Amino acid sequence: MNQSLTQLGHAIAIPASPEAAVLERVPNPHPEALYLARFTAPEFTSVCPITAQPDCATLMIDYAPSDWLVESKSLKLFLQSFRNHGAFHEDCTLLVAKRICACIAPRWLRIGGYWAPRGGIPIDVFWQTGPAPEGLWLPDQGVAPYRLRG
Repeated sequence: MNQSLTQLGHAIAIPASPEAAVLERVPNPHPEALYLARFTAPEFTSVCPITAQPDCATLMIDYAPSDWLVESKSLKLFLQSFRNHGAFHEDCTLLVAKRICACIAPRWLRIGGYWAPRGGIPIDVFWQTGPAPEGLWLPDQGVAPYRLRG
């Protein structure tokens, strides 16, 4: 196990906020290879900054690693830290993507935030670091456009 990891293999409480969460990385054993890694978070939650009502989303995070990989336990804790965080859908989605980019400096990253409707309107948020590298296989994110998501 990587000795610099502080959360993997330890009992860790859910961080109180995204700012308090520690996102960790591990060396990529195949930094020369162009490939896509995907994290799917189907139960992402945050709260509306105005009403404090819960907001729910599926986050699809696709990235082409360079020298580092996201350590998945730290990512899970980071995502859970949003449970009591008040922010709009756009802010949450981009905050997740930008923190990952700051941590691992991927070759490329895209995120799709597929948010459940509030007030009858779903808000889906998409962002990527730029054009995908040539030759990178990009599977569809597999989340249906909103028609009751199914």
